[in-house]
Amino acid sequence: MNDRTQEYKAYIESYLTDWYSRFHKEPQAKLFEAMEYSLLAGGKRLRPVFAFEFCRMCGADWHKAAPFAAAIEMIHTYSLIHDDLPSMDNDDFRRGRPTNHKVYGEAMAILAGDALLTDAFCVASTAGNAEGIAVLAECAGSLGMVGGQVLDIMSEERLLTEQEVIDIQTRKTGALINAACVTGVIAGGGSEEQIAAAGRFAGALGMAFQIRDDMLDVIGTQEEMGKGVGTDAGKNTFVRLYGLEKCEELVQRYTHVAIEALSAFEDTAYMKSLAVSLTDRTV
Repeated sequence: MNDRTQEYKAYIESYLTDWYSRFHKEPQAKLFEAMEYSLLAGGKRLRPVFAFEFCRMCGADWHKAAPFAAAIEMIHTYSLIHDDLPSMDNDDFRRGRPTNHKVYGEAMAILAGDALLTDAFCVASTAGNAEGIAVLAECAGSLGMVGGQVLDIMSEERLLTEQEVIDIQTRKTGALINAACVTGVIAGGGSEEQIAAAGRFAGALGMAFQIRDDMLDVIGTQEEMGKGVGTDAGKNTFVRLYGLEKCEELVQRYTHVAIEALSAFEDTAYMKSLAVSLTDRTV
């Protein structure tokens, strides 16, 4: 499993590096520097891995998913840059380094995020697949990730119901996971049944992943996580809603649902192992 993960990660790192390396002599070079500071800072690269693997599980060359994988990682990075801003989460560290606005200032951080979001669709267009671009746009925009962020902001002054917390997280975290899985299937020429199955997998795994993330904000350390911890203490998280013990039960339940959805594909051993490793993670 580790060999395949590293192959996927190395490829997306190279793809993203090559995409922006040709712009270093542009007069707005400082913008590209700020963008690459966050985009090339490492991380798990989970969403590209999902895109590549779902493409492969459809029997296609996984490299065909690269434009979507890169676009999703660019959108994810823009969202992190903006999330860290003083007007949002006001975080000082991300992936073990000072956040973008701490290095480049708020204005440049905002523009770096804007550019990454816009450039993502330029990259995605090279796949020549309008259906995939439509999925990407819906998952990233007002019906998806941005909509989830808005619900999160609107909820800060009150306790939420279970459904309201789920509404936030299925959009804020789950939407881009959905985009990665589904566009991977689309790039691989998968069937409508497989597209639906990829969506079910993404929905369940996204829930398990977010619940684990909420737990780690309570029990993890800054050194382990590479970012501030305890920052969600006053927020409407799953831990606040259920407590740690119940959250652990839910992580296992959602992971099981995700794995069941993989029955629509062949050769799923890697994805099953990856799902378990992500939802059992300690960092």
